[in-house]
Amino acid sequence: MAWRGVSLAGAEFGEGNLPGTHGTHYIYPSLSSVSYFRGKGMNMVRLPFRWERLQPTLSQAFDATELSRLSTFVADATATGATVLLDPHNYARYHGQLIGSAAVPHSAFADFWTRLSVQFKDNPRVAFGLMNEPNEMPTEQWLAAANAALAAIRTAGASNLVTVPGNAWTGAHSWSQNWYGTPNATVMKGIVDPGANMLFEVHQYLDADSSGRSADCVSATIGVERLQDFTAWLRTNGHRALLGEFAGGDNPTCAAALTQMLGHLESNSDVWSGWTWWAAGPWWGGYMYSIEPNGTADKPQMSTLAPFLD
Repeated sequence: MAWRGVSLAGAEFGEGNLPGTHGTHYIYPSLSSVSYFRGKGMNMVRLPFRWERLQPTLSQAFDATELSRLSTFVADATATGATVLLDPHNYARYHGQLIGSAAVPHSAFADFWTRLSVQFKDNPRVAFGLMNEPNEMPTEQWLAAANAALAAIRTAGASNLVTVPGNAWTGAHSWSQNWYGTPNATVMKGIVDPGANMLFEVHQYLDADSSGRSADCVSATIGVERLQDFTAWLRTNGHRALLGEFAGGDNPTCAAALTQMLGHLESNSDVWSGWTWWAAGPWWGGYMYSIEPNGTADKPQMSTLAPFLD
């Protein structure tokens, strides 16, 4: 596995208050969190943040103060040797309007990625996650947005790794399903990366509806079961992927399911490049999936991840 890591949440918080007040509605994670996970053997930090805060007006300059917060975190985190996966945590929307709509044309999304690429293209430890969990849109519309962003990134001269999600919250289990429109398995074959340095990013939770809202996992084998078809699709189509979000509660069934799931990634490392757990960060409190330590005490799920961090 090239990548083993965690989403350090906080900068995307307060979505009901945009732009909101830093320190009140949202916060960037601390370097101490990065250092803790680096010490555990993780080498990737996924950083969720809100597009609207960084770029208050579409196709206009970034907010200097917000860009400084983002850039400072990236510089400090990558100085530890970690790779930072930038994650505009917007669900393919800007102030609630879909990318590809009249309000948020594909050109605006491409502009955002042009500006972000220019900021970080010279740091090889920065990876670009195009968008968190596109949903409730035509899959074809998302493909057009993704291809516009990829073209913009490469035109800007950035050779950085890019992770590309699918539609329908980019669920691995639903990649070939059609309840949300044309399946990702069909449409996302049309992805074009002129830089040939991309991974598909899928998310997969283990509760009954794959939503990640329950601490209960369906069975000890559910993780492998929900990944198998997507793994086969990757191999058939010559692609690789990152499991960008996954988690389970603190109970024996989830521990077994997570262990088998991570084992599946390792045994299929020809098509799986790594994983990032959801989540950690300073403001989670008692959140059931948080692996942010309580002082010096590890959270229970760290013992499940530990064998895969050697």
